[in-house]
Amino acid sequence: MLVFWNKKLVFLSVPKTGTTAIEAALAPVADMVISNPPELKHAPVYRYNRFFRPMFERACNRDDMELMAVMREPVSWLSSWYRYRRRDSMRGHRNATHDVSFDEFVQEYMKGDKKASFANVGSQAKFLEPRPNGVQVDHLFRYEDQAKLLIFLEERLGQKITLEQRNSSPAMPLDLPEKTLAKLRRKCAAEFELYESLS
Repeated sequence: MLVFWNKKLVFLSVPKTGTTAIEAALAPVADMVISNPPELKHAPVYRYNRFFRPMFERACNRDDMELMAVMREPVSWLSSWYRYRRRDSMRGHRNATHDVSFDEFVQEYMKGDKKASFANVGSQAKFLEPRPNGVQVDHLFRYEDQAKLLIFLEERLGQKITLEQRNSSPAMPLDLPEKTLAKLRRKCAAEFELYESLS
């Protein structure tokens, strides 16, 4: 999470959406950089609303911060998690995906609360879900449209931004059978609906 106090902007770091590269580029100009622990670095809207918003409002009399975030196409997001947990350093770890196919990973992911730990990667839609009090992401960008994201950031922060690839998962061809993809689109409809609502 990055906070740009004078620009009234909070950047929420959705995991596996290129946020490490953005944070590396913008940390020097941010007023707050929350890089650890992961529960705070990747604080979703509900955690921001519960902890950070009240702090800003009560201690700093600031209630006009805007939230921004990046969302990745749902299958691409799952493939990034799968590849990330397949890297060599994960061998032997209970969350490793070396012994399962991408199809098996996605099938497990769709089991809801009963999924295996290796497929327990959360939900972008849940991360970005608006709160009943009206707190929501004001500026949501597609991961696949880096140009639009950078234009917004450069205009808002008043500086040129160059991103370097960071924390990228190993490249490998991954495809889902049509039957699995149809099931994923049905069971995780909120993910696809939110992503497809972005222009």
